Amino acid sequence: MAGHSVEIASAPLLSFDELRGALHQVGEERYHHRHPFHLLMHDGKLSRGQLQAWALNRYYYQSVIPIKDAIIVSRSDDPGFRRAWRKRIIDHDGDGNSEGGIKRWLKLAEATGLHRDRVASIREILPATCYAVNEYLNLVRTQPLLEAVASSLTELFSRDLISFRIEKLREHYPWLTGGLDYFEARLTQAPEDATFAINYVYKHAKSREEQEKVILALRDKCDILWAQLDALYFAYVQPGWPPPGAFRIEG
Repeated sequence: MAGHSVEIASAPLLSFDELRGALHQVGEERYHHRHPFHLLMHDGKLSRGQLQAWALNRYYYQSVIPIKDAIIVSRSDDPGFRRAWRKRIIDHDGDGNSEGGIKRWLKLAEATGLHRDRVASIREILPATCYAVNEYLNLVRTQPLLEAVASSLTELFSRDLISFRIEKLREHYPWLTGGLDYFEARLTQAPEDATFAINYVYKHAKSREEQEKVILALRDKCDILWAQLDALYFAYVQPGWPPPGAFRIEG
């Protein structure tokens, strides 16, 4: 391991295109578009109850995104960075003129047949959902700012998944169509955010070692997203063992 560290430390910096390529490779291998739960969703093989479980648990992740972004804003002493990054908070919390992503997600949950108050209470989320999402907050709170920013770079490839998901949800679950505003908004928000973040990490990663930490931070974020779906699959697909206190599929 020590030899590997020396090798990385002495390696030349990746160009912008090389760094972007390495990040996209992480996405191709580890992003949750490959997870069996999402594959079932996109093939139209999830029941309404399973989609309810997904919407209810994913809400907790959605609800902490602006908290995560507020933590990142608080860690920077650059006013320009803070002005650019706080857009993400508004995207999810909304402002006086428009609703944000959290309310849009609640609309999606309502389209599955759940009451929004039940979802927003987060009382029925899976313990593993809670642990995974809280670990994301822990990552951005404790790791260097560069790595906290890099963890957001799943947005580099989320647009393609979102576009595909919208198509498949409309095809297989037409009763969800009225709740897809969240995904529609992210089609433009995610690419804008990704452009800023990748430019930031390329500019501020001053060594090959720091570039490798950027790549690792993205891997860690992908693992957090994957772990959330692992929990859903175990509890609601196979073997189908939701823990005490968690959401139960009715009927």
